Amino acid sequence: MKDYAHPEVLVDTQWVADHLNDPGVRIAEIDVDTAAYHEGHIVGALGWDWTLQLCDTVRRDILSKEAFEGLMKASGITPESTVVLYGDNNNWFAAWAFWQMKIYGHADVRLMNGGRRKWIEEGREMTDALPAPTPTSYVSQRFDSGQRAFLADVLETVRAHAANLVDVRSPAEFSGDLLAPPGLPETCQRGGHIPGASSIPWGTVCNPDGTFKSFDDLEVLCTKAKLSKERPVIAYCRIGERSSHMWFVLKYLVGFTDVRNYDGSWTEWGNLVNAPIERP
Repeated sequence: MKDYAHPEVLVDTQWVADHLNDPGVRIAEIDVDTAAYHEGHIVGALGWDWTLQLCDTVRRDILSKEAFEGLMKASGITPESTVVLYGDNNNWFAAWAFWQMKIYGHADVRLMNGGRRKWIEEGREMTDALPAPTPTSYVSQRFDSGQRAFLADVLETVRAHAANLVDVRSPAEFSGDLLAPPGLPETCQRGGHIPGASSIPWGTVCNPDGTFKSFDDLEVLCTKAKLSKERPVIAYCRIGERSSHMWFVLKYLVGFTDVRNYDGSWTEWGNLVNAPIERP
C-alpha cells in the first residue's frame, strides 16, 4: 500500500496528545457547530468561529491579509509555529482553515486525522477551559492565489474544458433534488451541477471513524471519476468548505499538483443568471 503524497500534513491523535505542551505547536478547533468547542475541546486548543473569524462577512470572502495576520497574532501563532487543526464533520472547516493558511503562506499546517470525533471516541482528555495565548508578531510570508478558483476561472473551464471539475456535495445536491443540506442557510435559486463535473461526495474519502482512506482507496475514487494528474482540477461544493476538504485530499494525499478550490461554489453558480446547469 502506497503512502500519501505528503504524509507530513497529517498527524494522529497520539501525536497531538504527545505535543500538548510543546511551545512550538498551536492547536485550533474549527467546527460546523460553533457551540461544540465550548462544550469541550482538546486542552490548550483555540476555538476559531468560521462564521466570524475565518471569513469577511460583508464581502462574502475569505479573510483579508490584515485579518488573517490579526487572527494569527491573537492566537499566539508565529510564522514558525506548527499549527494543528481539527474539527467536527471529519474536519470540514479545519480543512477550510488549512486552505486559507496555505493561501497566506504558513509553512507548517497539519490536520489531526479523524478530527474531534476520533479524539472523543478514544476517550482522550477534554476541557471547557479557554486558553489565553500570548499575542505574537505575525506577517504572512506570501499570498498564493493559485490555491483558489474564481467564477471567471470556472466559466472558462466550462467553455474550453480546461480543467476537471469535481462536485463534492451529496448525490441529491448533485442531481438537483436538494438545494442545500437540511438546516444550513446558504442556498440557491436552482439545483443541479456545473456542466461536465464529476461527483465525488466528500464523505467517500473518509473511513467510518472519520480518518482519511488509504492512498490506494483514494486513487480508486479518482480513477472512477476520470480525474488525471495531467490536468488541472477545480473542486466545489456549496460554500467552499467541503471542497477545501477535497482540495486537501487531492493535493496533499493523492498528489495532484494543480488543484484549486472554487469557494464561490454552488451558492454563486446556482444563483447566476443564465449560467449553464446540468441535471441527470
